[in-house]
Amino acid sequence: MILIDGKKTSLELQEEIAKEVKQLISEGKKQPHLAAILVGDDPASQTYVTSKVKACDRVGFKSTLVKMEAYTSEQKLLEKIKELNSNDDIDGYIVQLPLPKHINEQKIIESISPSKDVDGFHPVNVGRLVLNLPTYVSATPYGIVHLLERYQIPTEGKHCVVIGRSHIVGSPMSILMAKNTNLGNCTVTLCHSKTKNLKEHTLQADIIIAAIGRPNFVTADMVKQGAAVIDVGINRVEDNTTPKGYQLVGDVKFDEVSKKVSYITPVPGGVGPMTIASLLQNTLKASKKEI
Repeated sequence: MILIDGKKTSLELQEEIAKEVKQLISEGKKQPHLAAILVGDDPASQTYVTSKVKACDRVGFKSTLVKMEAYTSEQKLLEKIKELNSNDDIDGYIVQLPLPKHINEQKIIESISPSKDVDGFHPVNVGRLVLNLPTYVSATPYGIVHLLERYQIPTEGKHCVVIGRSHIVGSPMSILMAKNTNLGNCTVTLCHSKTKNLKEHTLQADIIIAAIGRPNFVTADMVKQGAAVIDVGINRVEDNTTPKGYQLVGDVKFDEVSKKVSYITPVPGGVGPMTIASLLQNTLKASKKEI
């Protein structure tokens, strides 16, 4: 069994981005600039945005953090988005999700300029992904693609089972794995909460991508010998023996599944760190006007 080290791979990618940024600046070209809008004070969102700002510093990007109160109106947020859309110095930006309940997330996503949508959530960018056109791929699926590539996990002709159909991970992941590309050409089965006999599907899988949001959901009896398993889940489970009172676990029961597989991502330290590296990569593309 090979443990897929997302933290190490993410840092390697960031080092590569940093070298490219240094080269761009030495040639007198524009320093990439990523902005983030944070509405409210959700602790997980604050932590995530802070780590993005630190990553920007690490690779030589400019970064701007726009903090707005939780009671900010939808109209005020739309005005801020319009301002960022027209700011030529900002190459790409994200609106950190989830948003307060009084704000329509889809309306906000659709108001972001597709050319600055480095999260890859805008319908235009999702449509371009479906049509196999150059686009911003949402960061988590993009990060998974990088892991498969860096660890040289074969995909062509393989059966990939994706568990979960969210617009952020499951659905785009199924499209990427089925693409007629070097890292793709899988036969893909997309499973979800209404799938019957899920175990029958997963036992046929050469690659399992678990993104269902249920702790320890995928167990050893659901996985065939030698499969590759990518665990996207990050779930808090109560644990009074730890200082924080909880532990982070994935959607895969790691201890037992890891004994059967050829490759597996841990939680934490697997897919999570790749999300930020992929967001930086999208921002670099935006600054170079590659999309």
